[in-house]
Amino acid sequence: MFPQSPPIVTRRSAQQAKIQTRAMANKSKAGTTVTAAGVIGGSAITGTGSAISSGSGISSGTGDSRKANKPSASLLEAKRRARNMLKNQSNAMQESVTDIFQNAVNCKGLVRKPTALIYDESMIQHCCLWDKEHYECPKRFTRVLERCRELNLTERCMKLSSRSATKKEILRLHTEEHFELLKQTAGIRDDERMEELSSRYDSVYIHPSTFELSLLATGSTIELVDQLIAGRAQNGMAIIRPPGHHAMKAEFNGYCFFNNVALAAQHALDVYKLQRILIIDYDVHHGQGTQQFFYNDPRVIYFSIHRFEHGSFWPNLQESDFHAIGSGPGTGYNFNVPLNATGMTNGDYLAIFQQLLLPVALEFQPELIVVSAGYDAALGCPEGEMEVTPACYPHLLNPLLRLADCRVAVVLEGGYCLESLAEGAALTLRSLLGDPCPPLVEAVPRPRPDLAQALLSCIAVHRPHWRCLQLQKTYEPAELVLLGREKQKDLHQVLHHWVGGPPPTDRYPTRGTAIPLPADTEARNRARLQVLRTETKLSMPSVRVCYAYDAQMLLHCNLHDTGHPEQPSRIKHIHRMHDEYGLLPRMKQLAARAATTDEVCLAHTRAHVNSVRRLLERDPEELHQVAGGYNSVYLHPSTFDCATLAAGAVLQAVDSVLRGESRSGICNVRPPGHHAEQDQPHGFCIFNNVAIAAQYAIRDFGLERVLIVDWDVHHGNGTQHIFEANRKVLYISLHRYEHGSFFPKGPDGDYDVVGKGSGRGFNVNIPWNKKGMGDLEYALAFQQLIMPIAYEFNPQLVLVSAGFDAAIGDPLGGCKVTPEGYGMLTHWLSALAGGRIVVCLEGGYNVNSISYAMTMCTKTLLGDPMPTPQLGATAGQKPPTVAYQSCVESLQSCLRIQRKHWRSLEFVGRRLPRDPAVGENNNEDFLTASLRQLDIANDDAPGASGELADDQTACGGERPSGSKPKVKVKTLTEYMAEHKEQ
Repeated sequence: MFPQSPPIVTRRSAQQAKIQTRAMANKSKAGTTVTAAGVIGGSAITGTGSAISSGSGISSGTGDSRKANKPSASLLEAKRRARNMLKNQSNAMQESVTDIFQNAVNCKGLVRKPTALIYDESMIQHCCLWDKEHYECPKRFTRVLERCRELNLTERCMKLSSRSATKKEILRLHTEEHFELLKQTAGIRDDERMEELSSRYDSVYIHPSTFELSLLATGSTIELVDQLIAGRAQNGMAIIRPPGHHAMKAEFNGYCFFNNVALAAQHALDVYKLQRILIIDYDVHHGQGTQQFFYNDPRVIYFSIHRFEHGSFWPNLQESDFHAIGSGPGTGYNFNVPLNATGMTNGDYLAIFQQLLLPVALEFQPELIVVSAGYDAALGCPEGEMEVTPACYPHLLNPLLRLADCRVAVVLEGGYCLESLAEGAALTLRSLLGDPCPPLVEAVPRPRPDLAQALLSCIAVHRPHWRCLQLQKTYEPAELVLLGREKQKDLHQVLHHWVGGPPPTDRYPTRGTAIPLPADTEARNRARLQVLRTETKLSMPSVRVCYAYDAQMLLHCNLHDTGHPEQPSRIKHIHRMHDEYGLLPRMKQLAARAATTDEVCLAHTRAHVNSVRRLLERDPEELHQVAGGYNSVYLHPSTFDCATLAAGAVLQAVDSVLRGESRSGICNVRPPGHHAEQDQPHGFCIFNNVAIAAQYAIRDFGLERVLIVDWDVHHGNGTQHIFEANRKVLYISLHRYEHGSFFPKGPDGDYDVVGKGSGRGFNVNIPWNKKGMGDLEYALAFQQLIMPIAYEFNPQLVLVSAGFDAAIGDPLGGCKVTPEGYGMLTHWLSALAGGRIVVCLEGGYNVNSISYAMTMCTKTLLGDPMPTPQLGATAGQKPPTVAYQSCVESLQSCLRIQRKHWRSLEFVGRRLPRDPAVGENNNEDFLTASLRQLDIANDDAPGASGELADDQTACGGERPSGSKPKVKVKTLTEYMAEHKEQ
């Protein structure tokens, strides 16, 4: 269950607690009532030389008189109790007090650490001596390194020295017999004998160098993990071979000998005592070896996306289907997303990450992320036959880079189209280095029906174990019968269809295993890859962030209410904190300029501009009267100058970003703008800064798609109205709505307001009907709704109306988004538009909250490491908050409406069965067959983790492949008893 907000104790309240404790002690001494107010400020009731007698009030005397009046036993007891009370309070405060800005304070001095890279040139030695066309060839390694060097990536990394794993490290998961068998092959140049030994294992060849290089691959992976956990590198990549994720406890399998990723994860568990590790495996083949090792371990989530085709695709295992969710304490921690058709695209993989992987990762709160990075799902790979473009891989990786305190290790697995492998791996390393995700040249296709079926089934079976997967509504099985066929299409049915592969065999082919694609398909893929590589823009400005600020904007203030929340100190404090954090010298400072009348009129009527300009001629009393005619607006003689300067500062940032001078921009400006209507000021706003900037980018730079994300706690009514009929601007707003009763009030901010005319569908409102929304709720909204729509829209520029009044501590918003939460949201949005993002201040009225929040956004864009928001580490221990339940209702309503306009959401609104076990999965033959093939990683159970049963021979014997080891088959009754929900 997700944690509720811990108690917040301020320095003043702690002081008051001490005062009250002293007062209690004094009360015990004097027998009179002493209030805390009596000692505030350090002035005690008794002066120097005075004493308190136990019954006669206050009398003056000397030190000798104090000696004469020896404290009574009751007084001593009172003092003892007071001391104990203070001690207990202090201890309790240390345990329970949470400084809401402590994470932001802690990262003040943190700057980006290096990206580690580890490889060894000797890994080219491993090759198949009897089949020169074998897919797992040395060129896989050399081409990846060549492309990384072409892009000048390797020289930017911290190069780690490779090392071999020790026998002790290998034996953490593999058997000694397994280790010794491979060791015996070292240096043997008897091709016939090695081919015969290789034929006993599924898809394996053994070279004289295989043992040493397998140790080197594993040791290098462990070394990378060591460096990340020790904090010497921020993230890293291991370019290694042979791969590892198919290797089982006692058997070589699928080009793999030692399971590099699994061994590194076990090393982190054993040596560093980590409790939460996330392994993501997007190799096109299921990593059954890794799954088996951690199948009953709740410390490790194994998440695999793989081609399955109902078991007809290698490794042809029923345990690779969505129903295999773990066992015992590990139930719910194993995720399989089986792809039952070829040709899956960027849209399918993005949907898996957004709808399933990222919500689960955020709830799990990993301490380390390890990616089994196979590129055989990339376009052109003859084994995968999928269509993920190389540039998509950075987009899959990017949202993970702000989790696990940035400790992300990418480890090479498969990939057999050399062009797409090299490009995908190089772009992955580029993303680890903090470069912007390249724009996706092709439009993101809608998720395919085959993907929707598998993904929803996976969500359904995991739904009982993860709160983040409960957005879909449910239905009772009886509804399938009662509803007509047309209405049934929105009821997802969890069905298992098993085709299976070839029967087990004692010998496996060792030659001619490479089956190329048809010549015309290969030619089309090669041409498409060439176009993608040519059109994928990888150049970028050296300046990461430009910064727009001018002290003249401090002049706008409320002369009749000095305590007004929209005050000059807002931007002054933000600027000061940027200076304290050493950020100003790291950014390009933009010279301020006022927006011209023509520029302001891009979003406003000329009459409105002229009316504000005429304010210069009025005295303060007249201004006060004029302001009274507007909704929540104050005016000042400098208002026009400050408002045009704020708008012009944002235009300066847009110029810098779109001209390629800076990658991104931060605009510390006021007065804010998103409430300002075309023809009048509104809600502290005079001119709509972000709306002017969007129109400017369209007019002066010819942009066709601008995304505005408005996370101010108030609905940006002005921005919505300006663009409600404009399909070139997608406006997305998350705001507190309270069924229309929260400012600016009315129905315009509700989820069913989607735009007008040609702009219909390009307005997305996510209304919160309860206060208290925090990092968790905002993260769910982003991953389930905002990011899928944004990727489909494919913006050329992202503008953020960054109001921080949903921040924790804000007096108006009543929400709980942390500074690091805003940093995470900024990071996610920076993956769009090639990193061209401009963050513009709107509201936010706690100067500490907005200063920390904007500073975290800036540090994120500068590439500094960020603490991960604590979203779900104790999710299973507390009931859902009212805010969370209301959030789910709001998102369900939004998805129901928006799926009509965005293809990426078409399958999201489907209802899931309340009991996903009802259906084809619930039969004894299926369960028995699955259990027979499961090789569960539990060293305490006989036959687990590949451990051989009595009727099995040792590794290297004559039995069939270890992908189907013999284990004790449990009865249906035993299985159901063990998996019964507690």
